[in-house]
Amino acid sequence: MPRKASTLSVADENPSLGGVAAVDRALSLLTVFRKNDGYLSLVELADRTRMYKSTILRLLASLEHYGMVHKSDDGRYGLGEGVVRLYGVYNSAFSQADVIIPVLRALVEKTQESASYHVISGNSRLCLHRVNSPLPISYRTREGDVLPLDKGSGARVLQAFTGAKGKLYDQIRRDGVIVLDGDRMPDLAGVSAAVFNEHHEFAGALTLTMPSSRLQPSFREDVLEAAMTLSKKLGYSKD
Repeated sequence: MPRKASTLSVADENPSLGGVAAVDRALSLLTVFRKNDGYLSLVELADRTRMYKSTILRLLASLEHYGMVHKSDDGRYGLGEGVVRLYGVYNSAFSQADVIIPVLRALVEKTQESASYHVISGNSRLCLHRVNSPLPISYRTREGDVLPLDKGSGARVLQAFTGAKGKLYDQIRRDGVIVLDGDRMPDLAGVSAAVFNEHHEFAGALTLTMPSSRLQPSFREDVLEAAMTLSKKLGYSKD
């Protein structure tokens, strides 16, 4: 029997505060899969989500486009390779936390400024790990914050090692580190260096940020040394 219009879907019954209803509904489709489910029919998805089949089909089209679901030859749906990829990113990020955070803490202890580790996320950069300065006046971001990919020392390093062209990026690739003052916002300085993994692949950017008035020439070498320490801990070797 068709669902009555007065019956709320699982997503509409518990919407995210300030979120987007269509996104809530799409994600609710992913969360109804249970261990050992394999593939589910459209009828089963409608029963578990309490959404109309027509709505589910539209949502599945978007999820399939991004690899989050896979349609079998018999017309049923299962979780796609996109979910596996995201799990890999998540698992890698958190398994590396025990390695990355101590390096950031040591850099903060040495410089008294804030240190962070950024990676590219879509068209932005994501702060995976952060240790803030103990000083009362400092620029503070949090783990999970999404920042611009076109401004700031960390963004410049990320762009340099993912193919950006120009003299600035050539310099960053040559030196492995960049010092910028006021690039993203006035009175904010940043020093960033590249981090590499065991496969000699670019892994992310280690960044030290501080008010412009506290920028010290020694920070360049401090950050470069910390980035090399972290790279070695991730398995990188110059040999």
